[in-house]
Amino acid sequence: MRKLVLYIATSLDGYIASPDGSVEWLPTPPPGEDYGYADFLATADATLLGRATYEQVLMLGEWPYPTLTNYVFSRKPPTESPEPSVQFVSTDPVAFVTQLRQQPGGTIWLIGGSTLASPLLAAGLVDELMLFVVPRLLGAGIPLWRHQDHPQPLQLLHTQTWPDGMALLHYRLNTAE
Repeated sequence: MRKLVLYIATSLDGYIASPDGSVEWLPTPPPGEDYGYADFLATADATLLGRATYEQVLMLGEWPYPTLTNYVFSRKPPTESPEPSVQFVSTDPVAFVTQLRQQPGGTIWLIGGSTLASPLLAAGLVDELMLFVVPRLLGAGIPLWRHQDHPQPLQLLHTQTWPDGMALLHYRLNTAE
């Protein structure tokens, strides 16, 4: 079964975007540093994005994932995608991802946002969390976490810190409990 990983940056106070949806507060990595992004990306062959996250990525410039299969969840998908590697999905995310995980392939990267991540977490479909904690307090914005019906135990797999204050918290979700 394919692994689903929520790989995302968050402010120290738990926001993934400013109130207006922007991510301009994210720092630029120091020269020669990518915080392990290239290594992670090499394991993935598919991405999952909500429509707002997809539109935010488009605003950053050229589509960054043309070699991956990209699934964008939207209640009102456009008739055509401007990117050949992007497929719009309007069906239930839990049912879609359950089937996708059964197909052969590499890691499925859940890019965001929290509206998409919440039902996938609640359904026990997320295998790992790779949270990059940015040393900033936003005070308000789009929260990383939405309501969950029950607690979920986590197993810490790895931590890493960088001189600029970035910290990686890498967890496995213990869905057996």
